[in-house]
Amino acid sequence: MGDEDDSIEQAAASRRERLRALKAAQEFLNTPDEDAAQADDDKTNGDETPEEQPMKFRNYVPQDKHLQEGKLAPAVLPKFEDPVAAAPLPEQEDPFLNIAPKKPNWDLRRDVQKKLDKLERRTQKALFKLMEEQEKQQLLTEGDDTNGNAD
Repeated sequence: MGDEDDSIEQAAASRRERLRALKAAQEFLNTPDEDAAQADDDKTNGDETPEEQPMKFRNYVPQDKHLQEGKLAPAVLPKFEDPVAAAPLPEQEDPFLNIAPKKPNWDLRRDVQKKLDKLERRTQKALFKLMEEQEKQQLLTEGDDTNGNAD
């Protein structure tokens, strides 16, 4: 137990020394220098005159002729060309055209397309048969007319 007490006391002593050193450093930083104090006193004594520091006017035009000498020329801005504004605008598509289907029944047609193809073939065959029957009827009626006229 003696060793632990000695190590704790040594740690406390070293901590006290560090705190004293920090306090001394802080006091040293907070005390003003004699040279800096004299320079501050000189400035506050009023040794400077307004002529030593001329006034500069950037955004104000003074009416007094004596002060107009301090007027600065306006700043010249560099010429800036906007590359975005110079480029032509691309044609923009309506975003809603790509969302909605072009025809409202496209999914129905897709699902029924095979059956529609079969029906289309059957319809074409039926129309072809009807045309053949009509032609046969026409030939028969024309043949009867020619046979009846020849009598």
